[in-house]
Amino acid sequence: MNIFSEYAEHVRAAIQELYPDGEVDAALLAKCVVEPPRDSAHGDLATNAALVLAKPLKANPRALAEKLGAILERHDEVVSAEVAGPGFLNLRLTPGVWGRVLSAVVRQGADYGRSTLGGSKKVNVEYVSANPTGPMHVGHCRGAVVGDALASLLDFAGFDVAREYYINDAGAQVDVLANSALLRYREALGEDIGAIPEGLYPGDYLVPVGQALAEEFGDSLLSMDEAERLELVKARTIDAMMDLIRADLALLNVHHEVFFSERTLHERKDNQPSMIDAMLEELRGRDLVYEGTLPPPKGQLPEDWEDREQTLFRAMAYGDDIDRPLKKSDGSYTYFAADVAYFLSKYQRGFKEMIFILGADHGGYVKRLEAVGRAISGGEASVVVRLCQLVKLFRDGEPVRMSKRSGDFITLRDVVEEVGRDPVRFMMLFRKNDAPLDFDFKKVTEQSKDNPVFYVQYGHARCRSVMRQAAEDAGLETSEAALAKADFTLLADEGERDLAARLAAWPRLVDSAAEAHEPHRVAFYLHELASALHSQWNKGKDLPQLRFINSEDRQTTLARLGLVHSVSKVLASGLAILGVDAPEEMR
Repeated sequence: MNIFSEYAEHVRAAIQELYPDGEVDAALLAKCVVEPPRDSAHGDLATNAALVLAKPLKANPRALAEKLGAILERHDEVVSAEVAGPGFLNLRLTPGVWGRVLSAVVRQGADYGRSTLGGSKKVNVEYVSANPTGPMHVGHCRGAVVGDALASLLDFAGFDVAREYYINDAGAQVDVLANSALLRYREALGEDIGAIPEGLYPGDYLVPVGQALAEEFGDSLLSMDEAERLELVKARTIDAMMDLIRADLALLNVHHEVFFSERTLHERKDNQPSMIDAMLEELRGRDLVYEGTLPPPKGQLPEDWEDREQTLFRAMAYGDDIDRPLKKSDGSYTYFAADVAYFLSKYQRGFKEMIFILGADHGGYVKRLEAVGRAISGGEASVVVRLCQLVKLFRDGEPVRMSKRSGDFITLRDVVEEVGRDPVRFMMLFRKNDAPLDFDFKKVTEQSKDNPVFYVQYGHARCRSVMRQAAEDAGLETSEAALAKADFTLLADEGERDLAARLAAWPRLVDSAAEAHEPHRVAFYLHELASALHSQWNKGKDLPQLRFINSEDRQTTLARLGLVHSVSKVLASGLAILGVDAPEEMR
């Protein structure tokens, strides 16, 4: 049940009643929306219909709003329709509407708010995709949480979602990783390696890799051909690093369904072209590449720039700032060539929407990815890029020092093991992804209303406590079947109606957050809902007649229990989308 969608249909029906001869087309009707008014004192719902239609219909917006209001007031649930400002129409509804909402929540439980918005459309969400050169650091943490929560949100909104990790296991950084592991291998054989040379990875996390190589191969790697040894060690080390990365992500309850290896894009088997070769051939056939030169860019020259003729992708024709090199003059492929082949692979796997969760330092990739999407799909597929800003760690206001284990950064594991998964996930989503985030270890673990994750989880636990108390101490029937029979019109207090109205907004919030690809909206909503619940609880301390359980008024108590139960269900659903537990009690 989505009260906003319902009344949007009522508004569109009223428009068609006013203009039965087709003066208003479907595109205009779609722009007529129903949403909460900016000030709840103005009503329960508001529509922009008159403002949208006034100019194309050459009508006065306020006069048009009055005509629409007169039609809408014929509905049994509409108490009044009032024109405001330049032509907004505010609707006041009967209490029975909130009863319908609460009945729907009780009846649908965890499925309340689940949407068909996505229509089972296939969506690929790629996130984390860190180089397999060490453990996850705190910089990866935010992207991991944002991507995972967005995937869950889209799934809840009816999309067919694939969670994907792109393994950057080709290129110079992997050779550096293999040579770093070989150094630890020699150390495991008893050699004194001294200080780690500049340019190699210094972290202790490679010590077990070196030990595993020594156990498997003894000292035989030392006499092996250098190229063969490097490839063998590279494969073993990448596997070990990916095991480490998967374990780190599992601490956050992040699990990808697809791990796509960059190496597979370069591989040529049985004299067959590689995926990059095939991509380039396809783009040539579609006149999307050409042989040419690029002017030197301003500032620092990028690695793939050459003052020679090379194979270029026509990126500018699709919105990019410059055409992009795919193949260098020496015949080798650029990093961008692998990116294009990878995108083509996703498109060929049936994805019409590709979402990339990237670090803020990848801002320069946005236009080129969007250009690739338009070119490869002929405009059929959409590319969405969300950039995650930096996370700064503090402990009681002081910056946190680096991790000894990693060598030069703070690991994701360090953070999760100190404060727990739930605070990390919730707080990573309690600011918009493109805003910097300060994460204070002390603040996210204190049990107070100033700690958002505690406040929301405590809201759910408080609801469950009320339900247990009603059943065990007051002997009330609290089954969903009993709650569904409650007379919700007995909820006459303003705070109770406010809670019901907030629950009514949940389906709309799911759709809008999914459309905007902004899971932080769920965190904000949950915090506001929990705050409203706690406020109503506190009112009962001073006004006994407003307490959730009143043994002298069993009918009102049943309605209030239905309200509390409904709040707990929505809190649990929202927390599940964020990947955060909904505890039955707080200890």
